[in-house]
Amino acid sequence: MGGIFRAIRGSRPLKHARGKARQARRGMPGSGPGEECAGQAPDRRAETRKHVVDTAEMNEQAGPERLSVLRSTVDGVTVVTVTGEIDHQTSGALRDALTPADPAPGTRTVADLSGVPFMDSSGINVLIAGHQAHQPTGWLRLAGVRRPVLRTLEIVGLTPLIACYPSVHDALED
Repeated sequence: MGGIFRAIRGSRPLKHARGKARQARRGMPGSGPGEECAGQAPDRRAETRKHVVDTAEMNEQAGPERLSVLRSTVDGVTVVTVTGEIDHQTSGALRDALTPADPAPGTRTVADLSGVPFMDSSGINVLIAGHQAHQPTGWLRLAGVRRPVLRTLEIVGLTPLIACYPSVHDALED
Protein backbone atom coordinates (compact mmCIF):
# COMPACT_ATOMS: atom_id res chain seq x y z
CA MET A 1 0.00 0.00 0.00
CA GLY A 2 2.93 2.32 0.63
CA GLY A 3 4.06 2.04 -2.99
CA ILE A 4 0.72 3.22 -4.33
CA PHE A 5 0.67 6.20 -1.98
CA ARG A 6 4.26 7.09 -2.89
CA ALA A 7 3.27 7.10 -6.55
CA ILE A 8 0.19 9.21 -5.90
CA ARG A 9 2.07 11.68 -3.69
CA GLY A 10 4.54 12.19 -6.50
CA SER A 11 7.73 10.76 -5.09
CA ARG A 12 8.77 8.05 -7.52
CA PRO A 13 6.15 6.45 -9.74
CA LEU A 14 5.67 2.82 -8.87
CA LYS A 15 5.90 1.64 -12.46
CA HIS A 16 9.18 3.53 -12.98
CA ALA A 17 10.62 2.18 -9.74
CA ARG A 18 9.86 -1.41 -10.75
CA GLY A 19 11.46 -0.87 -14.16
CA LYS A 20 14.63 0.48 -12.57
CA ALA A 21 14.70 -2.46 -10.16
CA ARG A 22 14.45 -4.91 -13.10
CA GLN A 23 17.27 -3.11 -14.88
CA ALA A 24 19.44 -3.25 -11.76
CA ARG A 25 18.86 -7.01 -11.38
CA ARG A 26 19.89 -7.53 -15.01
CA GLY A 27 22.95 -5.31 -14.60
CA MET A 28 21.80 -2.91 -17.31
CA PRO A 29 23.47 0.49 -17.74
CA GLY A 30 21.53 3.39 -16.37
CA SER A 31 20.03 1.27 -13.59
CA GLY A 32 22.14 2.41 -10.68
CA PRO A 33 21.79 5.69 -8.83
CA GLY A 34 23.22 8.55 -10.85
CA GLU A 35 24.21 6.28 -13.74
CA GLU A 36 23.54 7.64 -17.18
CA CYS A 37 22.52 5.57 -20.18
CA ALA A 38 25.51 6.81 -22.16
CA GLY A 39 27.33 3.55 -21.47
CA GLN A 40 24.81 1.48 -23.41
CA ALA A 41 25.91 -0.65 -26.32
CA PRO A 42 25.31 0.82 -29.79
CA ASP A 43 21.95 0.20 -31.40
CA ARG A 44 22.35 -2.97 -33.51
CA ARG A 45 19.16 -2.20 -35.46
CA ALA A 46 20.77 0.89 -37.02
CA GLU A 47 23.71 -1.23 -38.20
CA THR A 48 21.34 -3.84 -39.62
CA ARG A 49 19.32 -1.20 -41.51
CA LYS A 50 22.50 0.19 -43.06
CA HIS A 51 23.58 -3.32 -44.07
CA VAL A 52 20.20 -4.03 -45.64
CA VAL A 53 20.21 -0.85 -47.72
CA ASP A 54 23.81 -1.38 -48.86
CA THR A 55 23.23 -4.96 -49.96
CA ALA A 56 20.04 -4.16 -51.85
CA GLU A 57 22.07 -2.05 -54.23
CA MET A 58 24.44 -4.98 -54.81
CA ASN A 59 21.64 -7.55 -55.27
CA GLU A 60 22.91 -9.70 -52.41
CA GLN A 61 21.21 -11.19 -49.43
CA ALA A 62 20.60 -8.73 -46.60
CA GLY A 63 21.57 -10.46 -43.38
CA PRO A 64 21.42 -14.15 -42.56
CA GLU A 65 18.25 -15.51 -44.12
CA ARG A 66 16.48 -12.15 -43.81
CA LEU A 67 15.74 -10.68 -47.23
CA SER A 68 17.09 -11.08 -50.73
CA VAL A 69 16.18 -8.54 -53.41
CA LEU A 70 17.19 -9.02 -57.05
CA ARG A 71 16.43 -6.60 -59.91
CA SER A 72 16.33 -7.62 -63.56
CA THR A 73 14.77 -6.29 -66.74
CA VAL A 74 12.44 -8.29 -68.99
CA ASP A 75 11.21 -6.59 -72.18
CA GLY A 76 11.67 -3.11 -70.69
CA VAL A 77 9.89 -4.00 -67.43
CA THR A 78 11.82 -4.08 -64.15
CA VAL A 79 11.27 -7.36 -62.30
CA VAL A 80 12.09 -7.25 -58.59
CA THR A 81 12.36 -10.74 -57.06
CA VAL A 82 12.02 -10.73 -53.28
CA THR A 83 12.78 -13.65 -50.96
CA GLY A 84 12.42 -13.53 -47.18
CA GLU A 85 10.40 -11.64 -44.60
CA ILE A 86 9.58 -7.97 -45.08
CA ASP A 87 9.56 -6.09 -41.80
CA HIS A 88 10.84 -2.86 -40.28
CA GLN A 89 14.47 -3.95 -40.47
CA THR A 90 14.38 -5.19 -44.07
CA SER A 91 11.87 -2.88 -45.74
CA GLY A 92 14.57 -0.39 -46.77
CA ALA A 93 16.02 -2.87 -49.25
CA LEU A 94 12.62 -3.36 -50.85
CA ARG A 95 11.99 0.40 -50.93
CA ASP A 96 15.26 0.94 -52.80
CA ALA A 97 14.46 -1.82 -55.28
CA LEU A 98 10.92 -0.60 -56.02
CA THR A 99 11.94 3.01 -56.52
CA PRO A 100 12.41 3.48 -60.27
CA ALA A 101 16.06 4.04 -61.19
CA ASP A 102 14.89 6.32 -64.00
CA PRO A 103 11.93 8.46 -62.91
CA ALA A 104 10.78 8.77 -66.53
CA PRO A 105 7.05 8.60 -67.20
CA GLY A 106 5.74 5.13 -67.93
CA THR A 107 8.10 3.20 -65.65
CA ARG A 108 6.80 -0.33 -65.12
CA THR A 109 7.75 -2.76 -62.35
CA VAL A 110 6.64 -6.26 -61.36
CA ALA A 111 7.44 -7.30 -57.78
CA ASP A 112 7.69 -11.09 -57.50
CA LEU A 113 6.65 -11.80 -53.91
CA SER A 114 6.38 -15.59 -54.27
CA GLY A 115 9.29 -15.98 -51.84
CA VAL A 116 7.79 -13.72 -49.15
CA PRO A 117 6.05 -15.62 -46.33
CA PHE A 118 5.50 -12.57 -44.10
CA MET A 119 5.01 -8.82 -44.52
CA ASP A 120 4.24 -6.30 -41.79
CA SER A 121 3.00 -2.70 -42.06
CA SER A 122 6.46 -1.54 -43.12
CA GLY A 123 6.12 -3.61 -46.27
CA ILE A 124 2.64 -2.22 -46.89
CA ASN A 125 4.04 1.32 -46.67
CA VAL A 126 6.82 0.41 -49.11
CA LEU A 127 4.30 -0.96 -51.62
CA ILE A 128 2.21 2.20 -51.38
CA ALA A 129 5.30 4.39 -51.87
CA GLY A 130 6.37 2.21 -54.80
CA HIS A 131 2.94 2.53 -56.38
CA GLN A 132 3.04 6.32 -55.99
CA ALA A 133 6.56 6.49 -57.46
CA HIS A 134 5.28 4.86 -60.67
CA GLN A 135 2.36 7.26 -61.13
CA PRO A 136 0.80 8.78 -63.17
CA THR A 137 1.62 6.80 -66.33
CA GLY A 138 3.62 3.80 -65.08
CA TRP A 139 2.58 0.89 -62.89
CA LEU A 140 3.62 -1.46 -60.12
CA ARG A 141 2.24 -5.00 -60.20
CA LEU A 142 2.61 -7.81 -57.68
CA ALA A 143 3.14 -11.41 -58.71
CA GLY A 144 2.98 -14.74 -56.88
CA VAL A 145 1.76 -13.25 -53.60
CA ARG A 146 1.36 -15.99 -50.97
CA ARG A 147 -1.99 -16.35 -49.24
CA PRO A 148 -0.99 -14.89 -45.81
CA VAL A 149 0.55 -11.80 -47.43
CA LEU A 150 -2.33 -11.48 -49.89
CA ARG A 151 -4.80 -11.60 -47.01
CA THR A 152 -2.97 -8.71 -45.34
CA LEU A 153 -3.05 -6.71 -48.59
CA GLU A 154 -6.79 -7.38 -48.90
CA ILE A 155 -7.50 -6.35 -45.31
CA VAL A 156 -5.77 -2.98 -45.72
CA GLY A 157 -7.45 -2.41 -49.09
CA LEU A 158 -4.33 -2.45 -51.24
CA THR A 159 -5.45 -5.03 -53.83
CA PRO A 160 -7.74 -2.61 -55.73
CA LEU A 161 -4.84 -0.14 -55.92
CA ILE A 162 -2.03 -2.52 -56.93
CA ALA A 163 -2.90 -5.38 -59.28
CA CYS A 164 -1.93 -8.89 -58.13
CA TYR A 165 -1.14 -11.70 -60.55
CA PRO A 166 -0.51 -15.42 -59.99
CA SER A 167 2.90 -15.29 -61.70
CA VAL A 168 5.49 -12.91 -63.15
CA HIS A 169 4.61 -14.22 -66.61
CA ASP A 170 0.95 -13.23 -66.14
CA ALA A 171 1.90 -9.79 -64.79
CA LEU A 172 4.15 -9.14 -67.78
CA GLU A 173 1.56 -10.25 -70.36
CA ASP A 174 -1.39 -8.22 -69.13
